[in-house]
Amino acid sequence: MMPSRFSEEMLQRIARSGVIAVLVIDDARHAVPLAKALLDGGIEVMELTLRTPAALEALCAIRAGVPGMLAGVGTVLTAEQVRAVHEAGGAFAVAPGTNLTVLREAQRVGLPFGPGVATASELETALEEGCREVKFFPAQACGGLSYLKNMAGPYAHLDVRYIPLGGLTLDSIPEYLAEPAVLALGGSWLAPRAAVQAERWQEIRSAAAAAREAVDRVRKKR
Repeated sequence: MMPSRFSEEMLQRIARSGVIAVLVIDDARHAVPLAKALLDGGIEVMELTLRTPAALEALCAIRAGVPGMLAGVGTVLTAEQVRAVHEAGGAFAVAPGTNLTVLREAQRVGLPFGPGVATASELETALEEGCREVKFFPAQACGGLSYLKNMAGPYAHLDVRYIPLGGLTLDSIPEYLAEPAVLALGGSWLAPRAAVQAERWQEIRSAAAAAREAVDRVRKKR
């Protein structure tokens, strides 16, 4: 089994959370109350996407104000962004695809990184670069869990762990988390952009609590 780019403690936290909240933040002032709402609901891992200029400022605010939240960054597409995320203290980074320049820069600076894969060839490229944890994206559009199982089968002996993202909902949790190769789900439904902009923290807390309950039900059946 190849070593992971992620620490064992971080992998345990991601697995314990079961769902990673995938977020778009337009105003860094929303970062701390958003993180607190998710954490209060029982979700302790988030991915702040680099789709707005506020993302890294939001990351710094969460690291300072909500230390119980494991805050990573998504949509990392360039080597420059890898360095910026590392300097801002991102716990990890992920991308929608597999870019060798980005992967190698993340390895160089020591940033735990999960590339996105949708095909066996992309998965082999990620494995060749030492990535054992990968994002399966876009999960539902690619064929969902059935497709993932078929793609992952030849690599099962390598102990690859997958984080499906794309088109998933609360109802996806039981199906996906019942698959041992799935580390956690990426959930953009927990805190939609409009809900964050409108500061609907109770709504987000309730969505996180529902996800926490669904994750716990799956774990009890194992």
